Amino acid sequence: MTKSSLPVIIARNEEDLLSEWIRLQNDVLSGRLDRISQPQLRAKSQDFLRVLSAALSGGAGLDIGTSGWSSMRDLLTEFGRQRVEQGFTPSETAAFVLSFKQPLFARIGVAYASNAQELQDEIWTASELLDKLGLYTIEVFQKTRENVISRQQQEMLELSTPVVELWNGLLALPLIGTLDSERTQIVMQNLLEAIVEKRADLAIIDITGVPTVDTLVAQHLLKTVAAARLMGADCIISGIRPQIAQTIIHLGVDLAGVMTKATLADAFQLALKKKNLAIGRS
Repeated sequence: MTKSSLPVIIARNEEDLLSEWIRLQNDVLSGRLDRISQPQLRAKSQDFLRVLSAALSGGAGLDIGTSGWSSMRDLLTEFGRQRVEQGFTPSETAAFVLSFKQPLFARIGVAYASNAQELQDEIWTASELLDKLGLYTIEVFQKTRENVISRQQQEMLELSTPVVELWNGLLALPLIGTLDSERTQIVMQNLLEAIVEKRADLAIIDITGVPTVDTLVAQHLLKTVAAARLMGADCIISGIRPQIAQTIIHLGVDLAGVMTKATLADAFQLALKKKNLAIGRS
């Protein structure tokens, strides 16, 4: 690639470029401008032009993965993260870069009005470069959003598996919803941490809210019980409804050695009995 004249064109027309580019961005973001202030939008646009000109002036070429484009990648990474937090869509985010084409192409057309070949070459260079930067911005945005969603799902899973201390040394873990491998790991971790923190020796795992119990779910429960035993705590599984009991027998799952009860109340009574405690009327 021959050295581009884009830095010169940008420097000569910076204010006009900025004004038109910001207007186009506002058109794209119409109705959502409350999420970003005009000073912020202008500052980010100025930063983009500055870094773009610096990279091109330094002969960075069109490979945006090279060290010459590291500052631009940093800028767009931060920009993508901010747009995720501000609630913008991928297309609205990509428009930050891609909307710059229109005002830039117009200035290139003026600069090379008398030379069709150079005009074509410069527009092609600018288009290819801005497309790559736009795609990079979308990739960063999507990756950031996926990380946010994954973190939120993790937090929801942790919130959906609370460990409650019913009595000194007695814990309860009510489970609601499907019990898969990922959630089982969180259940096991939360229970084991609570056993250590509360110095518990007995825990009730209530599956009343688990809609179905198959071989995989039963195995997950047995793993959790086994892990608790290694920590010195016994477990009682409650919420064994008739249909679940039939399913467990039909599947041939061996729950020998595991204490089970039909209801949480029954499990609580058994737990108190094992701890030599009783609740009486005052």
